[in-house]
Amino acid sequence: MHNIKIACENVSKTFLQKGDTRVDVLKDVSITVRDNEFVVILGPGQCGKTTLLRMIAGFEKPTTGRVLMDGQPVGGPGRDKGFVFQSYMLFAWRTVRGNVEVGLRMRGVPKAERRVISQQYIDMVGLTGFENHYPHQLSGGMKQRVGIARAYCNDPQIMLLDEPFGQLDAQTRLYMEKETERIWLQEKRTVIFVTNNIDEALTLGDRIYTMKDKLPGTLCNCYEVDLPRPRESTDKEFLRLRKQIIEESELVL
Repeated sequence: MHNIKIACENVSKTFLQKGDTRVDVLKDVSITVRDNEFVVILGPGQCGKTTLLRMIAGFEKPTTGRVLMDGQPVGGPGRDKGFVFQSYMLFAWRTVRGNVEVGLRMRGVPKAERRVISQQYIDMVGLTGFENHYPHQLSGGMKQRVGIARAYCNDPQIMLLDEPFGQLDAQTRLYMEKETERIWLQEKRTVIFVTNNIDEALTLGDRIYTMKDKLPGTLCNCYEVDLPRPRESTDKEFLRLRKQIIEESELVL
């Protein structure tokens, strides 16, 4: 039995906007994520799933409820949680290596050691030979690889990915899904992955939490995906689960 790595217990989030307008973004959401598990949070746009991920990361605090990591409240962001954003969030004036090494540099890791560590993750994401390229010289998929390498370079306990492939074309997206699975199988860390794409969720997830399509965000269901990897979207069980999720969640994604 795997240990519970992350637990969100009855989490709700309300934002205050101008004129003291209250916007309820999440309501009474409870999820658990086991150690080394790949969990997908699936839902349409504007359902609160990114806010949930940001609370797990420590960027936001719950209005009510709590988020626990290893049984302790998440106090704020830290190197134990790696975050890959929807947009590429790279420093335009830094090379691939410079971007990957940002966290190491901030921690004062000596240059020679930074070089060894960063090269390991540059190689891991398939960017060997592009170490000295700048972001404007890279494709979208390559930029997101830099973001993934940068997050892994800090040696986090959990990886949080917020619709990381939403800006990519369909072919590159499929390729990056396979790469994400390969890296996860190699590294075996706890991963929480947010997406609005059912096929992506079924390709990657050990378990899938679905969210309803309106605010405040609430959970619909949780699905165990007991399929061998790598998965084929033409597999009968894959198609059965896909149909079940669409019907039960009323999602057309």
